Amino acid sequence: MTHCFQTSNLLLKDDSLSLECLPMELQRNFNLMRDLDQRSQDVLKDIDKMSEEYLKNVKHYSSDKRTKQMDNIKKLFGKSREYGDDKVQLAMQTYEMVDKHIRRLDSDLARFEAELKEKTLNAKTGGGSQSTPGPDTGQKKKGDKSEKKRKKGQKDDFDDEIPRKKKKKNQPVEPE
Repeated sequence: MTHCFQTSNLLLKDDSLSLECLPMELQRNFNLMRDLDQRSQDVLKDIDKMSEEYLKNVKHYSSDKRTKQMDNIKKLFGKSREYGDDKVQLAMQTYEMVDKHIRRLDSDLARFEAELKEKTLNAKTGGGSQSTPGPDTGQKKKGDKSEKKRKKGQKDDFDDEIPRKKKKKNQPVEPE
């Protein structure tokens, strides 16, 4: 028997690639694609059988029988095409989900790198890492106020010696 179309689903059939570690939405889409692919394969097998039968017996069929057989084959091709279109839509939807997830991970990574850089700078300059936001909450940790008071007290010792002008937002710093 000849096959009209033969698709390979190495990604979905490979046992080493588990869907269990993926988010539920992605699992659902991959399972739907697998189901659509199986349906499409079944339809293509039916098309092969019907085409083979048609070609063997076309000489013996009446005009009406030929037309009916061809219409049936065309309907099956249409159904197979619908399955393929649905699969493409699911693949595009899945791509968008993965892309969104990757962008979120990139954003989280950039935020984490910035926090790590800030902690490293604070450690090098002698400041504590308590003034950095928490990794999960984005809020300052407890003890920040006491740290600021302690630092402010240190600055006050030097501020008494040199009078300074009040700084305004978005104004260039003038040399003293």
